[in-house]
Order: sequence, then C-alpha cells, then structure tokens
Amino acid sequence: MAIKKQFIKSKPVCKVSFTVENKDAQSVAVVGDFNNWNAEEGQLPKLKNGSFKATFEIPSGNSYEFRYFIDGTFENEAEADDQKWNDFAGAENSVLAL
Repeated sequence: MAIKKQFIKSKPVCKVSFTVENKDAQSVAVVGDFNNWNAEEGQLPKLKNGSFKATFEIPSGNSYEFRYFIDGTFENEAEADDQKWNDFAGAENSVLAL
C-alpha cells in the first residue's frame, strides 16, 4: 500500500493517490473523514497489474482519519502519517495529514 501527495499551489487542495497491491482482492475502497466514510465514493479501480489505484482531490490544511475497505474488511495504511485510536470504530485508524 502507498500514498502519494501532490499539493496544488493555485487552490487549497492536495491530490492524493492511494495504491493498494492486492491481486487477490475483488474490491478496494478508501474511506475516511474526507468522503464521509462512503465506500462508493472511495472506490479504487483495479489496474491490469492487479493493484488498485485512484487519485482524489482532498482539501489541504487538515488531518483526516481513513482506512482501506478491502473485500468487506478494514485495513490500515502502514505508510500513513500517523495512527489514531477511534472510540466509535473501536480500532486504530490511519491518519492523513495535509
């Protein structure tokens, strides 16, 4: 799994690319504060090489909790900026600092 950030100088957003390498998965989404934890909005299309990847424009100047939703199971991003305990989820969430 990987995250790539590209800050846009002309507007207060960051283009964030999420990549998940999981050839066995059927569906992968990134869900978090930035998309109201909506798996449909955070779908990552499967590429020919078997990985899943998508880029989203996310408002900068904030931190967001998120997780990957892979075939119905939540997973954290090892390369996230931080991990934060979330009482509602009863688990740690990955943190994206923009």
